[in-house]
Amino acid sequence: MTRRAAGALFACVLLLAGCAGQPLRESPLHAGSAGELHAQATRVAALEAHPHWSLQGRIAISNGRNGGSGRIEWAQDGARFAVSLSAPITRQSWRLSGDATSARLEGLDGGPREASDAEQLLRDATGWIIPVGALSSWLRGMAAAGPAATLRFGNDGRLARVEQGGWTIDYAGWQPQAGFGVDLPQRLTATRDDAKVRLVIDSWQQEALSP
Repeated sequence: MTRRAAGALFACVLLLAGCAGQPLRESPLHAGSAGELHAQATRVAALEAHPHWSLQGRIAISNGRNGGSGRIEWAQDGARFAVSLSAPITRQSWRLSGDATSARLEGLDGGPREASDAEQLLRDATGWIIPVGALSSWLRGMAAAGPAATLRFGNDGRLARVEQGGWTIDYAGWQPQAGFGVDLPQRLTATRDDAKVRLVIDSWQQEALSP
């Protein structure tokens, strides 16, 4: 798949109903109270106790000029990850896998590509900016390792925004997940400058990656 074709993977599919076409609900945000910060720390501890997980959902991506959407499946086993994206209409798909020090992108013309940085590999091959490393944490409603993060909470006491590394992640909707012992996000939007990644998460599972 060429860079142009990889862009078509997203641009040729329908925009996500309830994701790409509708903004997240606006609500007053505030710095966390002692109780809210304690509750968030408890959430993080519970999530870190479950390093094996996966999700299925829908993703919409834009970069200020182009945009599109498709299906996403994400599986995580500690530092190891495998992310598959597909466009049902064009039947194109690709798979990004790796860990903190290496990445492999499959589904391209000329065969797979490999690099040490997943985000840079994805950007070079497709033109899309997706913060793969940090997203594994942001997806679950927690700050990622690395740059200092600012947390904002809504009037309901839930985490509503994470600001970290130049990205702003807004949450709208949470799902009770008995297996994890905490609620997990249902919708989120990550933005930095013109780059935007929106996700609707249909289901969460506790499971490790296949060998």
